[in-house]
Amino acid sequence: MKICVTGGSGFIGRYLAEKLMAEGHTISVLDLIEPTWNLAGARFVKGDVRNIDAVRAALNGCDGLIHLAAAHHDFGIAHDTYFDVNGRAANILCDAMDEAGITRCCFYSTVAVFGAAEPPLHESTEPHPDTPYGASKLEGEAVFRRWTEAGGGRRCIVIRPTVTFGPRNFANMYSLIRQIHSKRFFIVGEASNIKSLSYVVNLVDATTYLWEKDDLPSFDAFNYVEKPDLTSREIAEAIYHALGRKPPQWQVPSWLARLATLPFDVAIALTGKNIPISSARLAKLFTMETKFEAEKVRAAGFQPAVTLQQGIEEMVRWYVKEGCRESSEWHQPPAEVAAYLGAPDRKGAIPS
Repeated sequence: MKICVTGGSGFIGRYLAEKLMAEGHTISVLDLIEPTWNLAGARFVKGDVRNIDAVRAALNGCDGLIHLAAAHHDFGIAHDTYFDVNGRAANILCDAMDEAGITRCCFYSTVAVFGAAEPPLHESTEPHPDTPYGASKLEGEAVFRRWTEAGGGRRCIVIRPTVTFGPRNFANMYSLIRQIHSKRFFIVGEASNIKSLSYVVNLVDATTYLWEKDDLPSFDAFNYVEKPDLTSREIAEAIYHALGRKPPQWQVPSWLARLATLPFDVAIALTGKNIPISSARLAKLFTMETKFEAEKVRAAGFQPAVTLQQGIEEMVRWYVKEGCRESSEWHQPPAEVAAYLGAPDRKGAIPS
């Protein structure tokens, strides 16, 4: 098949595009950012998923769509931009798929759609998003659901991953590994809260597995979470062990940690900057529980090849070998829709 991957220049998008190409598919990548990796024959369209001309160019000649492009960072994105990118763009993509005769797609949503819903958080749990990100992704799901209800052989798989990590990722797990590696990490309180995680290799394997299944409903949603879950303490301990170090036996009292972060909270309030230390971040790591269920994908026959502990070990090895000397820029979608100027050639030039 020829498959368009929106957001293919990103962390998950790269893993997915490379796996699809390894399986013999032809890839068209649509992204605002040019890939830093070798496209190996894949077509790249530099464009915005909210721009119908860019979408049409990326979908030209394709048989399927896997939609990853999103507004997803929790800092620095306007409320309306979430819904513009995650909701309205879904309508544009569906219209463009109809124009191109495409009837098969996969939409990457998020477990954030559940928000304040009462656990256990299965696929059948009614979502109650409590953030613009979660609410806008749920809006996108509704768009694709309505698209499939039009019939004509339309099919859509929705993937709802939790926090995803792996080599070449510079988000939460990278920061945790860096803090432990540099001996600037401490455990606050009991740290017994569960933090559901997804290892990127397993996630893309699950995606391609479900993509190939022909016996699914026309619209179906799957959570993706590694099992069994680990607590914040167990995740930290797994990193220590992967580094060949003994985890500390002491912990900082919660009240003392909250007191120590007060100056950072004030600085964030005054400057609006995304400072990496705050009481909210400490609570998110050591107090807040993010536990999701994912029996459905396993009931469909998928079995992950890598355990959660093995995934952590793989990322630690990458970090020690090269990741500790690298960094990544945070790319956020612009508030205004980017103009489409045409697909760049192999040297990155934009044809007139």
